[in-house]
Amino acid sequence: MAKRGILLALEGVDGCGKSTQAELLASALRERGLEVVLTCEPTDSPLGRQIREYFQGPDRYLSPKEELNLFMADRREHVTEVIDPALAEGKIVITDRYYYSSVAYQGALGLDPDRILAQNEVLSVRPDLTVILALPVAQALARLSGTPQRARQVSEDPAYLEQVATIYAGLQGPHLRHLDASDSAQAVHAALLSLTLEFLETAGGQ
Repeated sequence: MAKRGILLALEGVDGCGKSTQAELLASALRERGLEVVLTCEPTDSPLGRQIREYFQGPDRYLSPKEELNLFMADRREHVTEVIDPALAEGKIVITDRYYYSSVAYQGALGLDPDRILAQNEVLSVRPDLTVILALPVAQALARLSGTPQRARQVSEDPAYLEQVATIYAGLQGPHLRHLDASDSAQAVHAALLSLTLEFLETAGGQ
């Protein structure tokens, strides 16, 4: 039987650099001869595209529970069609956002973060390592405003993102790491790669 793969999740507020860091990390691991699947949430499925279109729209008209249900449905499909098969083949899966995004973002809308976490851990594969990229909200929004031709999302309200960041900052667990993302992209990549390689070595033989 093939050895089970490793699931790595990158988390953090909008503008913290997750997507950039996910791509840099995937490239660095592939250069070391490792098989890597790079994926994201919301996914590129029809449901994932529906979620993206909603957040790029003019109004946030769904209730927090309705938003959570959409994300969980997309996540269930993501796990079944992408994550589980790749792990079964012994690959390293890097996901740009996972269920801690629901904990933080829908939790900041008033839902119980602990309940969201419990619900998602029933339907999802638990990450072997989750790295939360920590960046002050003002700095994150400044990065987003400097991105050309990027549509602003309805979730990018400063006061709301402060609540999201507070929930992220309070998350703790043996598979959770908080990484300062305020430095340059290359410096953050170096720190993330070092952390990941150390974890893989400890995990045994990746």
